[in-house]
Order: sequence, then structure tokens, then C-alpha cells
Amino acid sequence: MRPIHLCYALQCLPVAWSSVTIYNQRPLGGVTTAAAPSAAVSGAAATYTGAAAYDPTVLVAPPVPNPAPPAQFFQQLSSAPVPGISVPQSGHFYGFSVEFSVITQVLGLNSTHLQVPFLNLMSNVAKRGGSVRVRVGGNTQETATLFPSLANKKIMQKQAQNTNNPTQTPELLYTADVLYMLANISALVNVDWYLGVPMNDTTHLRLGIAEAGEAILGNRIVGFQVGNEPDQYALHQHRPATYGPADFSNEFGTVDAALRADSKVPVVDGKLIGPSLSGQWQPQQIWDVDFIPNHQKSLAALSMSFYPNNNCAKVFGGANATNAVDPQTVFPSYLDHTAGQKIAATYLSSTALAQTVNLPFVMMETNTASCGGFPGVSNSFGSALWALDYGLQLAYSNFTNALLHVGGQGVYYNPFTPPPTNQSTFRSWSIGPIYYSVLAVAETFGTSNKSQIIDLQMNGNNIFTPGYAIYDSGTLARLALFNYVTDPTGASAYTASFAIGGGDTGQPNGTPAQVKVKYLLAPSVSTKDNITWAGQTFGAAFQSDGRITGTEQIQTVTCKSDNTCDIKVPAPGFALVFLADVAADKESYTDVQTFPTTALTKTRNTLTINPSLLATSNGQAGANFIEAGTSQGQSKSGAVRFLPHLTVVLCIAFGVASVMWGTQT
Repeated sequence: MRPIHLCYALQCLPVAWSSVTIYNQRPLGGVTTAAAPSAAVSGAAATYTGAAAYDPTVLVAPPVPNPAPPAQFFQQLSSAPVPGISVPQSGHFYGFSVEFSVITQVLGLNSTHLQVPFLNLMSNVAKRGGSVRVRVGGNTQETATLFPSLANKKIMQKQAQNTNNPTQTPELLYTADVLYMLANISALVNVDWYLGVPMNDTTHLRLGIAEAGEAILGNRIVGFQVGNEPDQYALHQHRPATYGPADFSNEFGTVDAALRADSKVPVVDGKLIGPSLSGQWQPQQIWDVDFIPNHQKSLAALSMSFYPNNNCAKVFGGANATNAVDPQTVFPSYLDHTAGQKIAATYLSSTALAQTVNLPFVMMETNTASCGGFPGVSNSFGSALWALDYGLQLAYSNFTNALLHVGGQGVYYNPFTPPPTNQSTFRSWSIGPIYYSVLAVAETFGTSNKSQIIDLQMNGNNIFTPGYAIYDSGTLARLALFNYVTDPTGASAYTASFAIGGGDTGQPNGTPAQVKVKYLLAPSVSTKDNITWAGQTFGAAFQSDGRITGTEQIQTVTCKSDNTCDIKVPAPGFALVFLADVAADKESYTDVQTFPTTALTKTRNTLTINPSLLATSNGQAGANFIEAGTSQGQSKSGAVRFLPHLTVVLCIAFGVASVMWGTQT
């Protein structure tokens, strides 16, 4: 029986690590001047030379709006679902889109070496929402090719970058062990997968992802995405300049027919996803060429991909560098309710169409801005409020799933980022602000799969203090309340008073005697660290193993004798208010199954060391550093296969310890 090795950081240490010497332990770059994370001042971004994922830039929080939003208001609520409410939503509404080319950094080295922090991060979401949906794909799915094997037992290999492609996407080779890795993750945590069929050459289709995916993952596959942002194909020189919606629909049909003719793909009905437009074409253009009726039998869902802005001019430079977006200037555009509303509004007719044909509607890839996002924006607390409001607005607009994109070290917007490979033995993961948004959305919808949401347009439809009501199984269950304003004086904190039923609603009073409240908080929208969800945190950069730390804080608010309740929302902040006991619903999550990242069950071949000493001594003494051997012999690895019941082996600093995994709280 082959064990699974759960890796603590970016790359698991091999079973036989005979020696290690790491010199020049500052590859992330430096900052000559940097603001404190919670200060509302500008950081000197130009002096930072390291990876975008750790950029310390802190922007200036926008001033208090003039006029300021009312600090006290009343909201009447109906105990029964109201007109305009959304379709039923699930706790897995928010998931993740992981770029194919970075999966060995994020998911695991291979099927027997899984990333422990990733498992923990997924377990956090699955406990709150019932399951997690993860897409493996992106630009790199279009060139991905399944190979029987690769040199040195690699499961994935990047070829030279295509310099003719504006996104500089590398060609990708991978083995079936990638899919066994996904299956082993799903055996430990309730994760389902979206996979992509490559479309860079429809004359010579490569269907290996579907053939092996069906065989290995089975019903863990939500669907196969056919075409990633096809409305960008001509812009990226992947198709002729005349390429249009009808051409893509025809190519989608070509893939569909090829899959049906492939004896290794047993199920095609209800398995394909498209058109995944990015905004270059309007959705109606693809509906007008009969995309849905032509492919309806095969469709698992309709999909789109959208970023509200881009940082491409800055990232790719050249003649367009002078047109780069200034992060400080664009920051306020993420900090009010209209940010999500404007995006969702462009899809309202399409989500309505999806309902008429009984198909889910998925935002396959999204985040703050394409080409990696913006420093100080995409990695700020403001992005957490934006992503949370945006996700709830998409749900209210009848999307059924939305996936936040995860890239490599070169992006600002990651929900989570492993440390660089050469620091993975002594640094932990960095958890981005928008990961907190995913937890909050999962708790907002819960695990019943029967939650419906409506935008309350509260406080006179003030764009800085939006709110939603969530009905679960037909009962008013939760409120989601936002405050986008940053005001260290506390004067912009607001109190929302509400009553349920009674009054002129024609309903008996339904206001409970008390409610419970969880807060997502930080000192400022510009804050990068000091973020808490119900008093708990994942810490600053390089501090997390995927488990939330601190004591969970759930506030109890006693309602008043006049059948109203007062909820205070700090500036800035988000409050999730639990109004009723709903089946399968809970407020506290102290029993999340997580996976420990250090273990010691034998003394042979195992060495423990204080992490702080390791960080300052591992390779730092130059010639005086003694290379240490810790292994008796070479590791021998053969073919790997998915096994449902496995001993889990966790990689630690200088060796490997075998343990049986279990619940850790």
C-alpha cells in the first residue's frame, strides 16, 4: 500500500534528502521604505523588487464619503420569501479556479505528496458549505497534453513560453498522476472538480483529460470546460481575426462529436461547459447563434469568465506601460455596492435564460483584475469586502457558482499562496484577504442547498452600507450587512435596526428574542494583515498552515421589547447575523477536520528543529554550515495509483514521519 505524503509547503521534501544548503535567503526582494500594514498611507511600491504575491504596498483608504451614510436606520423584514428572491444556492457557491500550470505548487507534488495547507483550506470551506468546487484550468489548459510519462517521474512539465501569445502561456505536458492527485484530495476532503479540454488545435483534438478524467475521477467531475475565453482567441493570435461566436459554437460541436465517438469517454450528456466568455463578446451574441439548443444535450452548465479591470499594461510593459492603471486611483471603484452590481447586471438576461433551460450558470474564473491584479488593492481588506459583496450579488443575480482564480507567485490576488520553493522548508503559506470572503459566503448559504438571497437595498439604497437577507428552506435565516467606509474615529460605524414580520406586512411578529453575529474585520480597507473572521485569523504572510487560529468569537445580541434588534457594523466591516435555527445550519466551526503538518512517530530518519533557528541557520553560515545527511538510502518510487484508504505521511523539515490522519481541532 503506497502512502500519501502530505506536504507542508510549496514542495514536499523527498524521502531521502541527503543534504541541503540554501544561500542568499532573500529572493523575495526588499523594500527600502514600507508602511505599517494597518496604516492608511502609501507604500513605496517602486522600491519593491520581489514576487507580487508578497508585495507590501499599502494604499491610502478613501476618505469618509460626503455626505456620510446614515449611522442609524430601520429595516423591515418579511419572515417569508419575497418577490425577486434568487434561485436556491449552495454553500459551495464560491470555489477556486487554480491555474493548471501551478497545481504542483498548490495542490501537491504528485498523487502521493499532497499539500497539507491546501487540504486544510479546502476543509475549512467544505465544513461550512458542505463541499468545495475547484477548477483546474485557465490559459494553460488550452495547451495541456496528457503524456504516458515524463522524465524524472514528473507529473507536469512546462515547455518554453509562447512569446507570440500576449499572455506568454507555456505549453504544458502532464501525466495521469495529476488526476490521481485530484482523486486523492477528494478522498480526504469533499472537493469536486472542473477540468478543461484543450482547444488550441481543433484539427488534432487531444481528449486525454476527458478520457483519464472520467476513468479516475468519475462523478467527482462537475464538468469539462470546452474553450477558455474564446472571445480572446483572435486577440491572442490563436484564431483568425474574423473568428466569431458562430465559429466557436461550431468548434464546441466538433469537440462534442469527438468525445461521443471516443469509446474511452463513457459519459458526454450533461458534462460539457461553455461558452466561458471574458467580455470581448456580449453573451447575447453567443445565444444568437443557437449555442444552447445546438449543444443542450451535452451541457452541464453555461459559463462566463470576467475580471472588472486589468493590470496588463503594467505587467507586460512595452509601449503600453505608460497606460498602466494606477492602483491608488482605481482602489475606490472596488469599495461600494455598485462594483458587484455593475458586473452582475450584464448577465441578468443570460441567467434568466439559463433558468428556462434548467442549466446552472457559472462564473468560471474571476478576481479583482486580470494580469495578476493590483498591488495594495487585490491583497487588501477592501478586496475581501469587494469579493464578499460581489459573490452575494452574483448569487442574487442567479449565478450558481463562482470561482476565484489562483495563480503563482507573480499575482497579487491569490486567495492563498505557497512559499517559494527555495523557502518552502522554513516558511508557511500566505492567506490572502479574499479567502476570508469564501468562508463568509459558505456560512452565509450553509449546507442545506436551499438558501435564497435578496438584495435589501437598505439604508436608502446607500452604496456604502449594502445588505442582504437569506432565506433557508423558506425561512428568514440570516442577514449579511456591509460597511465599506474606513473611519478610525468610529463615527461611521452604523446600527441597523430590524423587525421581522408584524407592522404593515400582514404577518405575525417573527423577531427572535436574540440573534448571533459574526464579524469580518480589519482596521482599514487598505489593511493587508490584521484581518479576522469571528475573531480568528490566518495571520500575515508566511504564517499559515491552512488552519484558522485564535478563539472563535460569536456575539449574542438581545432584541428589544418593541420586537426590534439592533446590529452594529464597524467601519469598515461585515456582519453575518444568524436569525433562526435552520436544519444543517450552525454558527460555530470549532470541529473542522484538519491535517497536522508536523508529526513524530519514530526516531529513525527524523529530526526536529526550532523553525526560527532553521530560518536563520539553514544555509546561512556559508562554508561553516555542515551539510547533514538524514537518510539511510535512496527513495524508490514506482507507479502511483488512487487508493481510497491510505496511510498519510506528512513531510517535515528534515525527514518524513508516518502517521494515521485524524481529526484535529
